[in-house]
Amino acid sequence: MKDAAKKQREHHRQKGQFWTPAWVARAMVSYAIGSGASDIFDPAVGQGAFFRATKSLTCQKGKEISLSGTEIDPAALSEALDSGLSRHDILRVTLTDFLRFSPEGKFKAIVANPPYIRHHRLSAETKEYIRSMGARLLSKPLDGRAGLHIYFLLHALELLQDGGRLAFILPADTCEGVFAHALWSWITNRFRLEAVITFAPKASPFPSVDTNPIIILLSNNTPSELFDWAECLITETPQLEEWLGAFPEPPSVPDIRVTRRRVSEAVSRGLTRPPGPSNGNQPTLSDHATVLRGVATGCNDFFFLTRERAQSLSLPEEFLFPAVGRTRDVKDAALTQETLRRLDSAGRPTLLFAPDGRAYENFPAPVRRYLRSGEGLGINRKSLIATRNPWYKMETRIPPPILFTYLGRRNSRFIRNFAGAIPLTGFLCVYPNAKSSENIEELLQALNDSATLDNLRLVGKSYAGGAIKVEPRALEKLPITIGVLNKYGICAQRPPAQLTLPYALGNSGDTMNSGDTILNSERRR
Repeated sequence: MKDAAKKQREHHRQKGQFWTPAWVARAMVSYAIGSGASDIFDPAVGQGAFFRATKSLTCQKGKEISLSGTEIDPAALSEALDSGLSRHDILRVTLTDFLRFSPEGKFKAIVANPPYIRHHRLSAETKEYIRSMGARLLSKPLDGRAGLHIYFLLHALELLQDGGRLAFILPADTCEGVFAHALWSWITNRFRLEAVITFAPKASPFPSVDTNPIIILLSNNTPSELFDWAECLITETPQLEEWLGAFPEPPSVPDIRVTRRRVSEAVSRGLTRPPGPSNGNQPTLSDHATVLRGVATGCNDFFFLTRERAQSLSLPEEFLFPAVGRTRDVKDAALTQETLRRLDSAGRPTLLFAPDGRAYENFPAPVRRYLRSGEGLGINRKSLIATRNPWYKMETRIPPPILFTYLGRRNSRFIRNFAGAIPLTGFLCVYPNAKSSENIEELLQALNDSATLDNLRLVGKSYAGGAIKVEPRALEKLPITIGVLNKYGICAQRPPAQLTLPYALGNSGDTMNSGDTILNSERRR
């Protein structure tokens, strides 16, 4: 029985299906039908949460509202029938791909929890189709990392009647990805953003899913300069339905915290991020450091080795560098040689096998044997590795004085790298402009100050349980207040100029400019 349930969950996950809980569905439907709609359309019917919510609400109000929608998965519709809907309820559900759905008319009320399928799981044909859709609507394609849910929202807006209302529950990356500013500038210039509802970690509608949900409320009316930004504080609160049923009346309920915000400010900051003081000329990390991602090996099992395995393969030290891969392997405020020794004793990998670009025959015999074994396993055909020439040439990084935990599932933190270790992609590399030990320690203290760590939510992507993921360019935008800089004796602005970093792998002469986006210096020419 457990195996069957697990198999079904994985089936839904592969299809991006995460069913909407009743308390959220009722609230969203309450908003949508508040426009006086006599019908409601769901582009991704699934188990029918919004249909059931509509039936329940209209029964209470004594009002008939017809149900229609699309669904691509017949098995999901079967689950809808098992969950309490009748065949009459789903009579007007078309079994088709919503993105290719062209109805005769438009809809007064649209409510959806669209499939959450990330870009890397989409077929090439689907990617090309949605790329063309984005280009048609926005006059240029969205970034290729936009997931399928983004295009569900865009197509739904195309099908929204004048004066109609739309309620979508979406992952936070809809407002935080690299495509977000272009997307929301386009939407808010054409539709009225009514409200954005976020959820406190303990109130998440999907507590077991590693994403941070938001509800977007839009209407096909003249755009407004202001909107309601809300945070739902309590799970399963009926007050969310109470507020949205009376929308746009302001809420007087303690479970929902609402702030009136300017659309332009929120789009610029990121709609999911809380309001705060304008950055203006406020100092940021980019004034004091450059940030790069850690090394992407393309196959950690092959390139990231335990000391015992490296010795058994007789790999020369020339091609092995101290490295760290998992954030949970560094539990302290500093990464030291003792940390690496403990990891060695625990059988954790601590060595990056980093061949350079020399010809195959010029490597020592143990390296040639190991590379040949990798080819036998098909390592050279893996997607990232296949783009390299030669495939085994590892990208390089100067060991950063400071590491940042890329995805903070516990507490995001900055770590002093005393071990001279090369971080893999679980970390970001922070290279301070000022290189003395005293200056690095001052910056580290400023970065780990609670006021600075609180600002991570202003630049990062939010996930379930309060986790924050921060990309390199976003981390460079991290605000550091004047008060924090003064507290640790740091000048507000330090010109980056050209940085000579004495931490190169086998070459102390490597240099880096603050505008560089990758360090790929040749260590052995």
